Amino acid sequence: MKWTLTSEKHLAETYANHINPFWKGAVNTGEFKGKHDVMVHYAWCQPENAHTHVVISSGRIESLLKYKELMYDFFRNGFAVYILDHRGQGLSGRMTSDPQHGYVADFDDYVDDLLFFCDSIVASQTDEPLHLLCHSMGGAIGTLALLKAPKRFASAVLCSPMFGVRPALPNWLAKSLICLSLKLQKLMKRDSGYFFGQTPYLAYPYAINTLTHSENRYRLFRKLYDDMREIQLGGVTTHWLRAAVEAMDTIEMRSNEIEKPVLLFSASGDKIIDNTRQLAVAEKFKNADIRKVPEAYHELFAESDEYRGPVLQQIMSFLHDRRESTDERYSTH
Repeated sequence: MKWTLTSEKHLAETYANHINPFWKGAVNTGEFKGKHDVMVHYAWCQPENAHTHVVISSGRIESLLKYKELMYDFFRNGFAVYILDHRGQGLSGRMTSDPQHGYVADFDDYVDDLLFFCDSIVASQTDEPLHLLCHSMGGAIGTLALLKAPKRFASAVLCSPMFGVRPALPNWLAKSLICLSLKLQKLMKRDSGYFFGQTPYLAYPYAINTLTHSENRYRLFRKLYDDMREIQLGGVTTHWLRAAVEAMDTIEMRSNEIEKPVLLFSASGDKIIDNTRQLAVAEKFKNADIRKVPEAYHELFAESDEYRGPVLQQIMSFLHDRRESTDERYSTH
C-alpha cells in the first residue's frame, strides 16, 4: 500500500493551509495529574473509521506541538494518534525551580505516566489494540513500558531508540562523573543542576545541526520553540543522566524479555545515539525487524523527504499489517 505523505517543499504553506487547520479542527487536547502531582499534557486525534491506533512516545526536549506534521500524515491515512508531553518538557509540568532543566527522578515516572495515559485517556476513546511509535528517549521509555506491561501494546516501532548515548563513555567513567556532579551539587546545596557542559536552551544554526538534513523542517522546529518559549528545554541535569544510565542498563539486561513485534530504525548518521550499543541490545529482542537508514541523522520523523518518506511508508505498512494480524483487544494486565 502506498501512503500519502507531506513534502518538505513548500512546507510552510502546507502548515498554513492544511496542518494548522487540521490541528484546530481535529485534535483534542487536555492534561492529567501524573505521579507526584505533575501535570501531564496530551493530545489525540481519531479519524472516522480509524483502522489502527498509535500511541507516540517522543524524544527528549520535544513537545507534541513538534509532531503536528507527523500526526497530520497519520490521521489522513486512517490512523488514530495519541501523544503526551513527557513530564518536565513540552507543555507538561516541571519538577525543579528552573523550567529549562532536563530533569526526571526516575524513568519509571515517564513509564507510569505513559501507561496511565493509555489506561485512562486512550481507553476512554477506543478498546482497539494499541501500537507504540517511539523516538529516541521515547524509545527507551516505550521499551521499559513493554517490559512493565507486556500485554498493553500489540507492537512497537522504535526510531533511533536511546539504548546508548554518545559520547559512549565506559560505564565506570560515566557513573564516576555522575557521582562527582551529585556531590558538588550537594555541597552547593542545590536540589538539581546541569551536568558538566550542559546549558540552558540553545538554538544552533541549521548549518551545524546534527539532527536533520531538512532545512525546512529544522527551521520550522526552531521557529516553534522561539515563538513558544515555555516549551524550550536546556541540557540534561545530573539526576536525569543518572536515571537515563539506570534505564539503559535495565533495557540491556532485560532485552531478551521483549516478545512483541518490534520494527526498529537505526539512523546510520546519528550523532546523538550510540548505535553500536543500540543494535547490540535490539538484536536480543525476540521478534525484532532491524533496519538501518544509511546516512540519515537522528530525527527520522523530521528528516529530509529522501529519508523520512521511505521510513514512514515502512512504519505505516508495519502498523497496518500488525492491526490485520492480531485480534487481541486492549488489555491492562
